[in-house]
Amino acid sequence: MKVASIGSVVLAALLAGAGAQAQEAAHGLSIEGGSAENGATKAAVCAACHGPNGNSANPEWPSLAGQAATYTATQLRLFKEQVRNNPVMQPIIAPLNDADFKDLAVYFAAQTPQGLEADPSYWKSGERIYKRGDTARNIPACIACHGPIGRGNLAAGYPALRAQHSVYTVKQLNSYADGTRYPGVTPEKPVSPNAAIMATIAKRLTAEEIRDVSSYIQGMR
Repeated sequence: MKVASIGSVVLAALLAGAGAQAQEAAHGLSIEGGSAENGATKAAVCAACHGPNGNSANPEWPSLAGQAATYTATQLRLFKEQVRNNPVMQPIIAPLNDADFKDLAVYFAAQTPQGLEADPSYWKSGERIYKRGDTARNIPACIACHGPIGRGNLAAGYPALRAQHSVYTVKQLNSYADGTRYPGVTPEKPVSPNAAIMATIAKRLTAEEIRDVSSYIQGMR
């Protein structure tokens, strides 16, 4: 993807940001056909890895609490289709259908993410990257798409990041950079424009910058 394309998407996100943030609760908590009540029952098996109410205690596994329902449902479908490969998730997802994905997604969207602490050695540098990016290297600020406190831009389909484990975020950014997050993607079967944007940005970040911004995200409230 060309730099101009990334800039256009980021600019659109900034222009739409105010409206998207104002409507995020409505967009994030609901998805057509999804039931939080049904999702609460189905989420019992998820708690082993993702924690009670979607707050994971293991930094290797993501917290799902407060994530946009549309984003979670999409990721579950990608796991099932093996577009996003994960040997732990695949057998769990296999017997589930689209109705299950919607119920789980709505349930987790309604949960409150628990606050985590950012590493004091890294978060200041991470804050600079998150809020300002690096124009000299064509790295846009994360805030443009993921919001000032990491709640995402739900209208545009950008996920919430706040209170996510830094270990998990580091792993995902590295996976975007090396192409392993979506190994099943081909030009004929793209995931989304967002995936291409993230792959491009992640490749431009140093290992230290990935560590620092991930630490800052972990401490977001």
